[in-house]
Amino acid sequence: MAHKHNFGAGPCILPQEVFQEASQAVLDFNGLSILEVSHRSPEFVSVMNEAIALVKEALKVPEGYSVVFLQGGASLAFLISAMNMSGANKKAGYINTGVWATKAIKEAKNANLEVVEVASSSDHSFNYIPKDYTIPVDLDFVHFTSNNTIYGTQFKSFPQTDKPLVCDMSSDIFSRTINVADFDLIYAGAQKNLGPAGATLVIVKDAIFGKSTYGTIPTYLNLETHAKKESMFNTPPVFSVYVSMLNLRYLVKNGGVEAMEKRNQAKADLLYNEIDANPLFRGTTAKEDRSNMNATFVLTDESHTEGFNKAWTAAGIVGLKGHRDVGGYRASMYNALEIESVQVLVDVMKKFAAENA
Repeated sequence: MAHKHNFGAGPCILPQEVFQEASQAVLDFNGLSILEVSHRSPEFVSVMNEAIALVKEALKVPEGYSVVFLQGGASLAFLISAMNMSGANKKAGYINTGVWATKAIKEAKNANLEVVEVASSSDHSFNYIPKDYTIPVDLDFVHFTSNNTIYGTQFKSFPQTDKPLVCDMSSDIFSRTINVADFDLIYAGAQKNLGPAGATLVIVKDAIFGKSTYGTIPTYLNLETHAKKESMFNTPPVFSVYVSMLNLRYLVKNGGVEAMEKRNQAKADLLYNEIDANPLFRGTTAKEDRSNMNATFVLTDESHTEGFNKAWTAAGIVGLKGHRDVGGYRASMYNALEIESVQVLVDVMKKFAAENA
């Protein structure tokens, strides 16, 4: 089978070593398939414990935080975070940078919170990260989305506030170093840099437990439930957690988040330099806010669309089509995408320009 260069926005690309080990476990995991093993068995409890420990090691999670694996993706975590972070004012600030932030705002309102849109980039179709905004003093927490897969923008520095900070890091967690102590709550769907779809990672400050003013939080939606049960309140997404554990092993073994950040920057620089230099292409976002995970760009002359699509498809590239809200192209460069794949795309762009400019 010919090698494909996967620039898809999700589910994620993973290292081949992880795929191979995971595939073996589907056939034989201590005499059973990982797909049928009891989540209460000592073997899987060991997997869960290692996955949690590796998250803490990779992100240098300080004491006083719990790491839990849930289900439901960021879509459920929008609601979970609002319920668990509801404070005395029942008022939250949201920075609106696109589709996912907008969905988070909707769920906060469903949790009966008063929502203040602290800042928004909707005035320019979310093609930049808002700056120079003022955070009201009466908020219970501030929420933002660190990376925007659809529009290709990314916070290069995080909001500065003395309010509890909540972040949806679904598409760039483990791609760069962060200071977990700056946050009260981080959540992330697994299917970008962590593992296959199915699991949701939550890192939460223990000090928030029991302090929500939401009222009676449904048992499953209460983060304290899962922290106390060590992610085993109900049957977890066993295979997704297992593969995430394998991928975290791979990450730590290969230099950790620090090494991955350098690799990701090199990939992003390679592609953005070509976008800026090539007369047939232009980026769609403010340069200072460009995402290292999702590079969005368009043709300067749409009459070349059919020809360029044939060129990159012939090169074995998949997943390059842009989101319908933006159009054009989106090259998602998650952790496991090798720089060689980015070079293939750059070479296609160079050749296409030479033949058509």
